[in-house]
Amino acid sequence: MPRHFVLFALLAVALLSCPLLLFRARAGEHEPPPAGVATSYPAFDQHPNEQVAIAADPYNTKEKASIFRFKYLQYGFMPIRIIVTNNGDKPISLIDARINFITAAGDKIQAAEPEDVERRIGGVKRPDSGYKLPGPLPRIGNKSSTKNKDVDEDFHTFEYSAVAVEAHTTRAGFLFYDVQDFANPLVGAKLNLRMLRNSEGKELFYFEIPFDKYLATQGATATK
Repeated sequence: MPRHFVLFALLAVALLSCPLLLFRARAGEHEPPPAGVATSYPAFDQHPNEQVAIAADPYNTKEKASIFRFKYLQYGFMPIRIIVTNNGDKPISLIDARINFITAAGDKIQAAEPEDVERRIGGVKRPDSGYKLPGPLPRIGNKSSTKNKDVDEDFHTFEYSAVAVEAHTTRAGFLFYDVQDFANPLVGAKLNLRMLRNSEGKELFYFEIPFDKYLATQGATATK
C-alpha cells in the first residue's frame, strides 16, 4: 500500500475523532465531582442512633461553581450540594423531605426550580412576591424543562433526585437557593432537613447544618 495513502487514512481518522474527543472533554467539564461520605465535609449533622449523616457543601465561589453551565451566583442563586449517607441496614426515604435554607434572620427559603431561574434571567418577579412556603423536594423523578438550555441541562444533571438512600450508601445532588437579597447569605445561616423517613415510614429527627462550620474552613463569609 502506498505510503501517502496510509498517511492520508491516518489523518482522516484523526480528524473524524477530534469532534468526539472535544465532546467528551466538554461533557467532563459539567459533571458532579465524586461524593465522599457526609462526615468528610466541614458542615454536617449526624444522628448516630438513626445511623444517618447529612452534609451541605455550598458552591459559593466562582471556582467551585464553574462546573455548571449557567452562572447562578451572578443571578443570586447559590448551589448547595446535599450529601446523604445512610450507615444503617435499611433504606431511608426522602420523597416527602423538606430541605430549606434558613437565613441568620430566620427567613425560610425553599429550593428554587428552573422556572425561578428563568424568571430572574428575564427580570420577571415571582408571582407571590416573596419566599415560597416550605415544600417537598422538587420534582423527584419528574423534571420539568425551561427555555434556557443551560439551566435545563444543569438541573437535569445536578439536581438532587434520589428518593431513597439505600443501606450503607451515599447519595448526593444539588439544590439551588435564591439568596439575592442577602449580602452574606451563609453567615449565621443553616440548612434544615425534615420529614425524612425510615423503611417503616417513621419520621427521622430533623437535621440542622450550620454553614458557619463551612465558612470556618474556607476563610470566606460571602458569595464571591
